[in-house]
Amino acid sequence: MARTDHQTMRRVLRREIAGTVGLLTDEHDFHAMRRYRSFTFDDHTTYLRQMEAVLKTRAAQGSHTALALFDPDEYAEFCTATGIDPEAPASRGRFTAELAALGPTIPYEGEPLTALLPALVGEAVRQATWEYATTLLTRLGPCATCGEDIGRAAFIRASALLARVLETAPPGAQHLVCSVAGPPETLVAVLHADADADGTAEPDQAETLEFTSVLALGLATRSPGGLVIRVSAPDRPDRVHGWRLRAGHLQPLTASEVFDAYCTDIDTGDLIAPESGVDYRAAPDLTDGDQENRGHHH
Repeated sequence: MARTDHQTMRRVLRREIAGTVGLLTDEHDFHAMRRYRSFTFDDHTTYLRQMEAVLKTRAAQGSHTALALFDPDEYAEFCTATGIDPEAPASRGRFTAELAALGPTIPYEGEPLTALLPALVGEAVRQATWEYATTLLTRLGPCATCGEDIGRAAFIRASALLARVLETAPPGAQHLVCSVAGPPETLVAVLHADADADGTAEPDQAETLEFTSVLALGLATRSPGGLVIRVSAPDRPDRVHGWRLRAGHLQPLTASEVFDAYCTDIDTGDLIAPESGVDYRAAPDLTDGDQENRGHHH
């Protein structure tokens, strides 16, 4: 009887042990790991199928599992820096634990891996974009004229502008995209805000931080770019309007400019058919809420 009680208690305790799985989400990363003899899988599809079976078993047992993006290059660097053997399975476990502490993760709740992989990659891209934009903002340093930290001032200004964008939008679910051009490549941030029962939208905090950082970088460096918002609500066409980012300011686009942007192929420049059920509108002028227009320009 005592042995049964001990086994029961251990099963209960096992359910309280959280775990993290580092996933190789694409063929390229999978093949990079095959250089290690201890990594015994030879087919990415089989690897994902077996991984999903393990995850389902853990979920059925009541165990919480988080998914992290396993990067073979970062793994090799980690092993070199810590002096551990990359061939040892325990080393992969140690690296995965590091991912759980520092990197982006998403919870596994029984969904098919095919549905979760894009979300995991998107989360990793979001964090990388935020870290890159934040690093560049930090490197801008103080203003030579007034001594104010340029990156911090730009972030405060971007926060105020984003608040104005959200305040002036009609009720409904909101989807925003901000792009900032510049070397080495264009940065893109996306912000979603689902509408409550009363039509009020509440954006995700992590997405808001990334979005604001990218916008701040465009403002501070005076890089070209743009910001577009699409609002969806029941029983009415989606509404789209946007702003051009130029010389450190958000300039409202006219309805025809928004229409042209949506109906032009960005790769070829060819015209494409307009999307049905979409109302292209002129954007409101945000200068009243832009503190940069009322003071010193960095």
